[in-house]
Amino acid sequence: MERTLERRALRIHQNDRIPLYVFALAAQEIDLVADVARISRDEAGKLIGYQRPETRQHVKQILAYLDSDDVLFPNALILALPDTVRFRSSRGPSTTDGLATAGTLDIPLPADPNAPRPAWIVDGQQRSLALAQTRHKQLPVLVAGFVAPSLELQRDQFLRVNTVKPLPGNLVTELLPEIVEAPSPRLSARRLPSALVDMLNHDPVSPFHGLIKRASTDAADRHTVVKDNSLIEALRESLESPSGALFPYRNYSAGTTDTEGIRSLLVAYWGAVHDVFPDAWGVPPTSSRLMGGVGIRAMSRVMDRVVAHIDARADDARAQAARELGRIAPYCRWTDGTWEEIGLRWDELQNVPRHISALSNYLVRSYVQARSAGL
Repeated sequence: MERTLERRALRIHQNDRIPLYVFALAAQEIDLVADVARISRDEAGKLIGYQRPETRQHVKQILAYLDSDDVLFPNALILALPDTVRFRSSRGPSTTDGLATAGTLDIPLPADPNAPRPAWIVDGQQRSLALAQTRHKQLPVLVAGFVAPSLELQRDQFLRVNTVKPLPGNLVTELLPEIVEAPSPRLSARRLPSALVDMLNHDPVSPFHGLIKRASTDAADRHTVVKDNSLIEALRESLESPSGALFPYRNYSAGTTDTEGIRSLLVAYWGAVHDVFPDAWGVPPTSSRLMGGVGIRAMSRVMDRVVAHIDARADDARAQAARELGRIAPYCRWTDGTWEEIGLRWDELQNVPRHISALSNYLVRSYVQARSAGL
């Protein structure tokens, strides 16, 4: 039989479509009401959850304070509440001042203690873990809860709430394709590249299939050797620069993007990179700088030159790109040797702007010169 937790609350008059409540829970009740939706993927590869992994040291520090004798804990938790909560306004002429209305909030609780909780923690994951362990079980905790029946709305609010407290970059970029509207122009610019990275990682015909490390990736998975942020930045640069290979696929005036055309080009080009440098592909950056950020960024800039000389929609686009990349193969030192002109051993290249620029310039210049010479 379902139980109900009843708490005095204020309904804040902010958004008619999304009810917002402020109320208090005892520390021991938080674990009864709310779960943490940690980011992962289901068997079909669909993204589930949105939270970063817990930080144990941070939790220990909060717990040490909570267990002290003189506690003041004004930091509110933010919860996404189910649409099954019910708010009953108090009676009388003084229950509202136009900004908020006083009343009672009924939160349904499952009869089975092992069943999923009705609410999700949007902000305050570390605090909630500490509160669940504190010796002050009845400590009143401030809660702000909004009704969010969809996971997309929860993710959207999670990103907006955390804009003042930086989230891990790979967590943000993996979440972006899953929300309806990016919280800021800066994040909006990374949304399409992140969606393309998802495609490259999950498309069986993609040379990156299963190789990209994202926030939801199991830390024990040794097959993921490419960090998503480097690939996202490479794609963003190509999409936004007028000289980029992906720029023509976006119609800015109409607000449309030829995503299938982009997919075909990326699969063909990076498939050719795989074919031309098979020994340097699919291994950790410690064994091949091609798989590191410096290699991904530099080869993406080479792509901007190569696409002018291939038909990306042709059946043999991958083979065409491989012939073009063969022009620079003799100059590449991804796994051993020293890069000529740059003067660095292969394993001295780092994912820093100076090295990315030096390698990009060298490879592009080598490609242009080889092509001019008919090599």
